[in-house]
Order: sequence, then structure tokens, then C-alpha cells
Amino acid sequence: MQPERQSEAATQPQAEDIRWRQMFRDIMETLILAVVLFVGINAVSARVRVDGTSMIPTLQNGEFVLINRLAYRFGDVQRSDIIVFHHPNPPAQDLIKRVIGLPGDEIVIHDGQVSVNGQLLNEPYIAAPPAYEGTWLVPEGSLFVLGDNRNNSEDSHKWGLLPMSNVIGKAILIYWPPPEWTVIQHSSLSVPGSRS
Repeated sequence: MQPERQSEAATQPQAEDIRWRQMFRDIMETLILAVVLFVGINAVSARVRVDGTSMIPTLQNGEFVLINRLAYRFGDVQRSDIIVFHHPNPPAQDLIKRVIGLPGDEIVIHDGQVSVNGQLLNEPYIAAPPAYEGTWLVPEGSLFVLGDNRNNSEDSHKWGLLPMSNVIGKAILIYWPPPEWTVIQHSSLSVPGSRS
């Protein structure tokens, strides 16, 4: 009987050791999976916080927005898309604005109205008509962007055209705060005789 008790006592630490190894392996697999998911999600999306009032009434200060980083790898930028991009001039920061002009477009802002290639835009999403004027030609590889709060926005009417290479992605939904959760509407602003 004595040898049997000794063998039972010897197997207990082995079983305990196997349990700890299995638990360690499970923890490591979970951590690796979490890292892979985190990297994968960040490769296709980004989350940004709206700072300021330049996109009122569409986006409010303090809202968090989900960005599709792959939107323009598989499709073209469309007029009226709300995009996040790296500011083309110092200070280095990310901004969120609406695309108004595409390559080849002529943008004219006059008497509180925006026209693209001679066609007035119907813009129900703006806070107020622009109180400034100007004309811009959009070259290849660039965009013309404006904030929806036209008179309180640092955008193309102040600092010029946006290189497409600065675009991070397309805003797709407001996810915080929860009462504001909504898919972001990108109004259609098609203009005859140009890319829509």
C-alpha cells in the first residue's frame, strides 16, 4: 500500500503543473488574438473625436466618429463625402471636412452660394451661407474641402487645396455618445459635366 500512496502524491504535482501550463497557454492565446484583432481593426478603421464646431450641424463638438480607412482603396472620393485627413500645413493635426471639389472642378463662392463648374450646389446641411468669396481650380491629385459651419471653419477657403495623399478615410458613423449614434449621411452633390 505504501508505494501506491507515494505514486498518487507524485502525480498530484504533475496534474497541477499541467493545469498551470494549460492556463498560461490559454492566456497567451487570448492575448495574441486580442493583439491580432486590434491591429486588424486599426488597419481598416480609425476612431476620431470631433474637436470644435466646424462641422455643425452635421457633427457636434465631442462626438466620436468611426472612419473607414479602406474606402478609397476600393473606390473614388465622391463630392459631399465627409473625410478625415492630415492638415496639409503646420500645425500637424487631423481634420474632418466635407468634399466639395474634385480634380478638374472650378469652385466659385459668391453671394453666399457655392457653385461647382457653374452649377449652384443645394446644401441643406450647412449652418449658414458662406460670408466669403473666392474662386479655386482643383488640380489632379487634390480636393477642395469645406466645413459645414462655413463661417467658422479652417478649410480650403483659408489654406488651399488638399492633397489626396493626406486623406485618412471616410467618416461612416457617430458612435459616441450613445444618444447620437447614427450612420453619417453623405448627401449626393452631383454636378453635370464633372466626376460626381
